[in-house]
Amino acid sequence: MVVDDLVKHPGSWLSTENDAGVVVSSRVRLARNIRGIAFPGWAGEDECVKLCKGLREALKKVPAVANALFMEVAKLSPVEKEVLKERHLISSEFAERGAGSGLVVTGDERIAIMINEEDHLRLQAISPGMNLLSVWEEINAVDSELGRHVEYAFSPSLGYLTACPSNAGTGLRASVMIHMPGLRLMGEVEQVTKALTRMDFAVRGLLGEGSDAYGNMFQVSNQSTLGENETDIMARLIQVVDEVVRQERNARARLLESRRSFVMDQVGRSFGLLTHAGLMPSMEAVDLLSTLKLGVELGLVRNLTAAAIHEIILLTQPGHMQKIAGKILEAQERDETRAKIVKDKLRGVSLSK
Repeated sequence: MVVDDLVKHPGSWLSTENDAGVVVSSRVRLARNIRGIAFPGWAGEDECVKLCKGLREALKKVPAVANALFMEVAKLSPVEKEVLKERHLISSEFAERGAGSGLVVTGDERIAIMINEEDHLRLQAISPGMNLLSVWEEINAVDSELGRHVEYAFSPSLGYLTACPSNAGTGLRASVMIHMPGLRLMGEVEQVTKALTRMDFAVRGLLGEGSDAYGNMFQVSNQSTLGENETDIMARLIQVVDEVVRQERNARARLLESRRSFVMDQVGRSFGLLTHAGLMPSMEAVDLLSTLKLGVELGLVRNLTAAAIHEIILLTQPGHMQKIAGKILEAQERDETRAKIVKDKLRGVSLSK
């Protein structure tokens, strides 16, 4: 019933308008392990089950998550796992875990904690828009309070110890999801993403590691966790994101000024396909909705908000559609269902003249 309840509404990080549509969400994740206990990849099932139970009890003593929902991975169906991945609450690796792994998530989905993923704990806070500092403060408070009830694996010289050396030190991964259709249409997005990579930032797609950047959605996050403190990592990421947002807004302004007919054509074509297609594959839908979102933010579309588009993108993901339908849908059924949902959600929407 827990996942059934989740799909009835968009995640809180998608439910509000934010930052002129450029920054979609901010997320901070902390990797933590318990001193003297083998990492999940090396531990046996009994050890993982015992640790999961102990960590659940410890988390009940943390006010922010004391009344949070708990889900055992081994009891989730493949579709339910897909829903949780689509809502950015679990990773693909975590979905493959068995007994001894569990998810703790607050009702508003703002805080999610994976127990026994690659590390014993992955603590996450997520929020709409450019709110890195607030989500950092939120998850840092949870981390500090939990640290009163468990003993973390920590080295005075190396910092927090993690299963993967690339996470050692602070154990911090901060990321921002940025919508960059302006830079894409101006043919400049590749040089921006390459510059970010050279500056030691990771650039991933909509669903995180290993996913493509369809829908012009890019997750930008820090690569380094060792040798810098949390404050410096956050400051560096905020600075570079502010610059990317400035470039995206500049690209949009240039499009309106010098290529207005082209932009209006792109938005019009997307709107036409979204409202008339009988079949709509997932990636195509996200790409078309991305262009329509740009139209909304440039004032070219009436009776539609960016938040409504975010909700459509989420509800038309494969896991969500199948969970809502209550059955497994074959590929063509999904494409037909997606096209119908999109048309229904866009009823009453029109293009500005």
